[in-house]
Amino acid sequence: MPAALVPVLLVLVIVTIDLWVYADSKQRADQGAPVVVRIGAFVVETPATWFVGCLLLWILFFPLYMVSRTG
Repeated sequence: MPAALVPVLLVLVIVTIDLWVYADSKQRADQGAPVVVRIGAFVVETPATWFVGCLLLWILFFPLYMVSRTG
C-alpha cells in the first residue's frame, strides 16, 4: 500500500465513525434516552452537535461520546 493512501484511509475511518456516532445518538434520542454531556456551561446533547464535535475534534469527542453513552 502506498504511503500516500494512509492519510486518506484514516480520514475515511474517522468520517465513518462520526457517521456512526450521529446514527447512534439519533437512535438514542428518538428512544427518549439522549446522550448528554455537561461540563460547566458547555452542553452536548443533540446528534448534530455530537457529529460536528466528532468531525472537528475527534480525538476529544469520540472518547467522550463512548463514555457518556454507557452512563
